[in-house]
Amino acid sequence: MTTATCLFKNYILVLKSLGSRKSVTKYQRAGKNSFFSGFFVLLFFLSSSPVFASQILIPMDAETQRNHLKAYGITYWMLDKNVKVQWLLNYRGGSFLLPDSEELRRECKIRGVSFEVISDQKTESILEEISSPSRNMEAVLLEKAPKIAVYSPQDNKPWDDAVTMVLTYAEIPYETIYDEEVLNDALLLFDWLHLHHEDFTGQYGKFYRSYRTAPWYIEDKKQAEALANRLGYDKVSEAKLAVALKIRDYVVGGGFMFAMCSATDSFDIALSAEGVDIAEPMFDGDPSDADYQKRLNFEKSFAFENFILERNPMVYEFSSIDMTGKRQVPMDVDYFTLMEYSAKWDPVPTMLTQNHTMLVKGFMGQTTAYDPATIKPTVLVMGESRINGEAKYIHGIKGNGFFTFYGGHDPEDYQHMVGDPKTELELHPTSPGYRLILNNVLFPAAKKQKQKT
Repeated sequence: MTTATCLFKNYILVLKSLGSRKSVTKYQRAGKNSFFSGFFVLLFFLSSSPVFASQILIPMDAETQRNHLKAYGITYWMLDKNVKVQWLLNYRGGSFLLPDSEELRRECKIRGVSFEVISDQKTESILEEISSPSRNMEAVLLEKAPKIAVYSPQDNKPWDDAVTMVLTYAEIPYETIYDEEVLNDALLLFDWLHLHHEDFTGQYGKFYRSYRTAPWYIEDKKQAEALANRLGYDKVSEAKLAVALKIRDYVVGGGFMFAMCSATDSFDIALSAEGVDIAEPMFDGDPSDADYQKRLNFEKSFAFENFILERNPMVYEFSSIDMTGKRQVPMDVDYFTLMEYSAKWDPVPTMLTQNHTMLVKGFMGQTTAYDPATIKPTVLVMGESRINGEAKYIHGIKGNGFFTFYGGHDPEDYQHMVGDPKTELELHPTSPGYRLILNNVLFPAAKKQKQKT
């Protein structure tokens, strides 16, 4: 019930009380006349002032929402103002319910986000529908804007990485950190960490065959070696392992980690190869260990096991985890399907798969997707390509924290190549592939909930 409605009903009750009296003194008549004057002044005030319903619904279905990506930015913006938001899982594509205000309405209009002003009665009806045991829906409370870090070289442009692009487009603030900050425990300041498409094995992205004479490759290698030496390491692979171990500790301690493309498998490879030299001479100046495959320890990795490393430095591939070289999927039928979960029993994967479609366009990268044979049984596959039998989008728990791996480079650039122009997200404001990234951004804002199945 709105404030205006309450006041109006109170006036009606007083009027009925006065009208029920059989005798009214002159003094009372004067008071009644005064009362009526005040009543009409109030009506004038109410009619000339904005009257707010109790809630704003930001719908996230395909038919209604004009800009899904900026809707996440609006939600983050409200959380940053210490306003709690309800995430309505599986209700109209995973809508958001926020307290009504003039400021919020104005901001939605400025950013081009569709919204609906709804009454108390409508709000109660929606929440009642969601709470019904027969409906696969749930209302999750988002309480605090997560502080976001992007692990990336400082000179990388925002369009080099899908996550930085969508954070910028959605107007969600983030800070960039790299090796030195990670090793100095800067991760303790953040709730959510994204790993830019990094090579944690120290093999410079396995670009050796195609780009070893390119000026940018030579300069990147030189800078990486100088940074490793400055941090006290003889090799880049040693420095990257130290960083990977710090990130591991961050997740185990309760952090949220999200990674895409080569940062996913190279991270796990580096952890499993701790104490083993897997880099060839052109990468680190000395031969690799002859028996390095046998010495991998899969208990140390997050998501993958039983994979075979690619030993040939001339092959643009890290291991058998990646499905890029095994794909026989034409572009026009390259889609992956999101899994459906019980919103009330499994709110975590339900949050991470919220979308306005269950069928999402595929896209490639150095690490495009994952071979299911290499995925640990404790890891949840949330998106898969049934045509090619590959996992695209996976999630797991490590210690007290969570990690999500998303294969591919850019959800709206099918086959991104070195030097290609950046994606203009203004042309893709309703991108389902980018929505999955932003689901992960908001995930830490929710109260921690364990899966029940």
